[in-house]
Amino acid sequence: MSPDTLAAPAQYAIEVKHSRFVANAAPVASLEDVVEVIRQASVADANHNCWAWRLGSEYRSSDDREPAGTAGRPILAAIDGQGLDRVVVVVSRWFGGIKLGAGGLVRAYGGAAAECLRLAPRLALVETARVRVHVGFEDVSTLHQLLPVFAATKLDEDFDATGACLALELPASALADLKTRLRDATRDRARFED
Repeated sequence: MSPDTLAAPAQYAIEVKHSRFVANAAPVASLEDVVEVIRQASVADANHNCWAWRLGSEYRSSDDREPAGTAGRPILAAIDGQGLDRVVVVVSRWFGGIKLGAGGLVRAYGGAAAECLRLAPRLALVETARVRVHVGFEDVSTLHQLLPVFAATKLDEDFDATGACLALELPASALADLKTRLRDATRDRARFED
């Protein structure tokens, strides 16, 4: 099962023993996006801005001066527990005067992050493949007709003396079927370069 990401930024607020927790979650595509989201979501007057992010196999978290392991790790656990990738969550806390203890902090930070992510709109991450296909002039229209069938996007198209060369991006799971279908439709005249 491939992971999801968020379709749009989301926010969720909760109050625990007079402390206010506001979780902000956003989709990210790069480390630069992560840094920018953390910068924008961190609130200057909050006592703590704790965060976690996952981007493929890379991940980080911060407790921002809360006791070690009571904020960043629970936020990361919420991201992983929801099966999400390419996501950053920042939970800002305004201290309400009552200490929550380590267990209370873990529940509050993790709970705010989990509920924010649970309510957020999702977007399935689909692994894509890029391929170049060369077809003769007699097969160009056949190739163009197959693009929507396999959810293929044309990235580039060049012509030479023998036909057309198209650069395509499509779901990786559809690539083998496209090759088979195009091979059959063109009597094996199509040439692929992965």
